[in-house]
Amino acid sequence: MKPNRSIPRATVIPVLIYPDVREAVDWLCSAFGFVERVWIGENHRAQLSFGEGGLIVGDVRFDRRPPRRGEVTHSVMVRVDDVDAHYELSRSRGATVIMEPTDFPFGERQYSAEDPAGHHWTFSETLVDVAPEDWGGISVAPDRP
Repeated sequence: MKPNRSIPRATVIPVLIYPDVREAVDWLCSAFGFVERVWIGENHRAQLSFGEGGLIVGDVRFDRRPPRRGEVTHSVMVRVDDVDAHYELSRSRGATVIMEPTDFPFGERQYSAEDPAGHHWTFSETLVDVAPEDWGGISVAPDRP
């Protein structure tokens, strides 16, 4: 893939819509640990990074709207090194906890939270490498770099 400094380098880049881009960026950086990399317009868009991942925060315009309370149309999963520390930080910054940190048989410790605009997030820490077949999954294709 050709490099381009004008777009996050991640392969998959979610675009989430917020009523106030600057407010969302400040909150996502302070509560979830994202880092702002590009600011576009006064309150139009921002590009954020987290490790190897990328996220675009977009404004409300035309048919783009943030989630409606009581409806879950998507969730974003982010891998972190220490889910308990991340949980404490996000909770202290006002994230609404949906699921407390929990260990799962597929080798992950996860918690889920909702941000102020209603987007759902799951943060996951790998505890141990587990074959999908060990917990009831089926490997269909090997991971690709």
